[in-house]
Amino acid sequence: LAEIEIQVERLLYKGPDRVSPLTIPKLMLNAAGGNLSIRYGLRGPNFTVATACASATNAMGDALKTIQYDDADIVVTGGTEAAITAMGLSAFQNMKALADCNDEPHRASRPFDAKRNGFVLSEGAGILVFEELEHARARGAHIYGEVLGYGASGDAGHITAPDAAGSGAAQAMRNALRNAQLEPTAVDYINAHSTSTPLGDKAETNAIKAVYGDHAYKLAVSSTKGSMGHSLGASGGVEMILTLLALQTDTVPPTANLEVPDPACDLDYTPLKPASRKLGVAMKNSFGFGGHNASIVCGKLR
Repeated sequence: LAEIEIQVERLLYKGPDRVSPLTIPKLMLNAAGGNLSIRYGLRGPNFTVATACASATNAMGDALKTIQYDDADIVVTGGTEAAITAMGLSAFQNMKALADCNDEPHRASRPFDAKRNGFVLSEGAGILVFEELEHARARGAHIYGEVLGYGASGDAGHITAPDAAGSGAAQAMRNALRNAQLEPTAVDYINAHSTSTPLGDKAETNAIKAVYGDHAYKLAVSSTKGSMGHSLGASGGVEMILTLLALQTDTVPPTANLEVPDPACDLDYTPLKPASRKLGVAMKNSFGFGGHNASIVCGKLR
């Protein structure tokens, strides 16, 4: 977005001859993958996923499939986003998506809290190396965990609002569990997509209950966006890293700023402080504008 703003300003005030010839290579969604390929000599399947806030998790799912189909031994995957610009902030603000707790910005992102009223925009990147297990062992790689399954779905509803019942999100979670060949009771922790919006957090809660039944109340759940904000297409990669570290350390990261419980969001969301808990299997959820839903199941190396 920043590059678009710069080049549009040049076009309007200095003329078309002053627009950079590098504009298109900088704007291409696939530029990150292309540059990584060039820098590191990566010659396997190289493509970019664009599913809004589900992008990184969909990309990781495709990375898993690429290895399972024996099209690559190693895949660099994840997501990156940089949308903190005048245009980005204005657009999200005018669609009433952002939190308005301006007097206490550090408390503005409050997933699952009764006073939540929007997300805090952040930016960054979360990049992981997915690798076939025996290939990783043969080269002595440090293995952070095992990717067990992946599922995706579409809401077929509204372009920005989630399905209130969470049916699409629930389908992605069910698909991931089926792909992992696991029962819901095998999961110990869910790193939720929850962005601190009134609709989204409730919908994800409904989806978790629909999939996990009574076990939903035994799960540890948290949204790390309370601490880090919402990095849009990068969020799935960033939060997958946190999920793998949670498994390694048997520590559930907290949901920051969850101070006033919402009766409609009544699961164990690990409020305010991390929790020590034996963790073996975790699920990472990501949901994006357009009705895109993605879930990945991962676990400690067995």
